Amino acid sequence: MGKVCLGRQPILDRNHNLVAFELLFRQEESEETANFTNDLSASANVIVNAYGKFGIHNVLGHLRGFINADPDLILSDIISLLPSKHIVLEVRESACITAEFLQRCKELKQKGYQFALDNIVAINSKVELLLPLASVVKVDVLALTRDQLTQLVNQLNHWPVLLLALRVESQEQEEHCRQLGFQMFQGYYFAKPEVMSAKRADPGKMPLLKLLALILRGNSLDSNSDSEIDEIEKEFKLQPSLSYNLLRMVNAGNDGLPLKINSIKQAVQLMGCKQLQKWIQLLLYTSSQSKDSLSDEITQTAVIRGKLMELIATAERPHDKNYQERAYMIGILSLLDEQLGIEMQQIIRKLGISDDMTLALLTRHGRLGQALKLIEAKEKGEIASIHSILSELDFLSLEELSDIETQVKGWIDRTNATANKLSDVA
Repeated sequence: MGKVCLGRQPILDRNHNLVAFELLFRQEESEETANFTNDLSASANVIVNAYGKFGIHNVLGHLRGFINADPDLILSDIISLLPSKHIVLEVRESACITAEFLQRCKELKQKGYQFALDNIVAINSKVELLLPLASVVKVDVLALTRDQLTQLVNQLNHWPVLLLALRVESQEQEEHCRQLGFQMFQGYYFAKPEVMSAKRADPGKMPLLKLLALILRGNSLDSNSDSEIDEIEKEFKLQPSLSYNLLRMVNAGNDGLPLKINSIKQAVQLMGCKQLQKWIQLLLYTSSQSKDSLSDEITQTAVIRGKLMELIATAERPHDKNYQERAYMIGILSLLDEQLGIEMQQIIRKLGISDDMTLALLTRHGRLGQALKLIEAKEKGEIASIHSILSELDFLSLEELSDIETQVKGWIDRTNATANKLSDVA
């Protein structure tokens, strides 16, 4: 399945307190420096991984993250996916500085985004254009002599910016920067970039394209109808890892306090179709898979569990749609620990799902927990356990359970047939 990686390097204050991280593109766990040819691609991967794969609060806590932001990223809609309280946008003076770019930066600053000038070694005409936007200037101290550094700091002191000493590699360098008044420090002397990793579980391009088409169709209406949102929800229900990332994105701007989400539909509505469209486009840009992820065995098992849970819940409470939706979510989330290589306790802590869902996933207790336990016993062929759980549930017979399994088999066959047709067309 492969791994997804994200680098982060600590940024410290004068007292060596951790105040921020620089988030870095990494392809391998052992990789110390980035290897890429496209700045936008690297930044897009950093954003997808930090927010969707790892969860921004796991990556940053309550600190800020510095992210490289070339003009293409600044001018794109991707920026609106990033809450301003989380990030500092790093701009390099080597970038193409146009009037459009400067105006966009001013608008973002008015919205609360902060900017840092990266790898500064001298003040030139481009730097002078960017300085009014900046809150932080990252000075490459390794590239300058002591006299050059002193001269540059004296010039920068005319601007209301914080100075960050970049590429500090010795105690002597740190001490000199302290004497010059630098407020923040980053470099190998303090810490090399840490590479975080997790199992890769990309949804694949075909499901993303289908989702994007549904969202664009919805955006063409004056307002998103229930039927349009229902179609979007159905597609998410076929993608456990994508649904998980959706819940992470919805909670990203909530100060680390997970919202109580009972259904995928609720998560879609909370995010909003415009933001959802931008996110799907970003995932398409970074996706490395071309296959439909329903062909993945774990994904397919999770989807089958979700549908079984939904139909079992329907048999128990035929008029309680909310209960049925919670049951489906339990089914598709139940294998995420195996799929992502993350403990279920950690997954749940970041998702903000309801208490009965948490109980079911962690302990298999409660009515929904018993239903999940029943499905797992059926997968393993544990006849005695199946009869025991059915007796405890007391609303479902073995024959009715077999009928439900037949319904699910037909549903999954139809879903796979539709996916194959779409793949052939593509």
